[in-house]
Amino acid sequence: MNVIDIINKLYSENDASKEELLYLLDNINEEEKNLLIEKAHETRMRTYSNKVYLRGLIELTSFCKKDCLYCGLRRSNKSAERYRLNIDEVLECVRKGDKLGYKTFVLQGGEDAYYTDDVMVEIITAIKNEFPNNALTLSLGERSYESYEKMFKAGADRYLLRHESASKKLYESIHPGEPYEVRFNCLKNLKEIGYQAGAGFMVGIPNQTNEDLANDLRFVKEFEPAMCGIGPFIPHKDTPLKDYPHGSLEKTVICLAIVRLLLPKVLLPATTALSSIDKNGRNAGLKAGGNVIMPNLSPMSVRKKYSLYNNKAYILDEDAEYRRLTEEKIKEAGFEVEITRGDNPDFRG
Repeated sequence: MNVIDIINKLYSENDASKEELLYLLDNINEEEKNLLIEKAHETRMRTYSNKVYLRGLIELTSFCKKDCLYCGLRRSNKSAERYRLNIDEVLECVRKGDKLGYKTFVLQGGEDAYYTDDVMVEIITAIKNEFPNNALTLSLGERSYESYEKMFKAGADRYLLRHESASKKLYESIHPGEPYEVRFNCLKNLKEIGYQAGAGFMVGIPNQTNEDLANDLRFVKEFEPAMCGIGPFIPHKDTPLKDYPHGSLEKTVICLAIVRLLLPKVLLPATTALSSIDKNGRNAGLKAGGNVIMPNLSPMSVRKKYSLYNNKAYILDEDAEYRRLTEEKIKEAGFEVEITRGDNPDFRG
């Protein structure tokens, strides 16, 4: 077994065993990393050309009932500033985003009991009535099968629920009192209902090993999400993990490239977190197979309050200016913005 053979297998077969993935993660050198990124880039070009899809992100609420050790929104954080957007505020964000050319909106928030099924159905229905051709992604955490189904029937197209870690012990160490099985059952339910379901994981969680990352990569391959969010762990000053270092850009980029090779059709964000740890992070993510960026459409008055981790990039950019700058940076990296819904090819039509 050697790293170049594993990279070539990933490129030609879009598959690798857990043992091969672990060997690659343990042994890859700079030259081999460049080959991996080159193969990932070739694969994204073959499937998506040089297109990058923009998703307008609306951060719905900073309230959360969960107490995840890494997140600034955790319920035990007494310093967190809490807010909720109402339906009129959400619609204002959506209208602004549509004018800027966004054809997908992402409603993301903590697990907030205020947003009952009835409230969410009202919001989803209002968005879809006004913008029937735009895609709507939800990212609101763990809910019941019935809840997911009601929101899907109301018009939600996609649901992003990052699995965070596919290693039970590691998952439960950062999600106190939260059984690992619940998260993975939710993902199964989302797929069964018919959502374009998204998973994803963090790179550099305290005590994470390469074996944990190999578990994540195998889970992603087997689950086959329509989209996959991968970003570095970044500490937040008001959480129990505040003193740990952030995850590395290099390892995150390696994982992005492997996921692109495992799943050529996956929609793969170059996350804000990448830019938060390195000013060239987003470009590195795009060049390793990433093809989605999620600019922020949330009202300026709440952006600082949606504080998941320290030093979040672009927190105060104006939307119109941000759109122009984003497009310029994408072009500088050798890509171009595509103004469509940007569905995974397996979900078109």
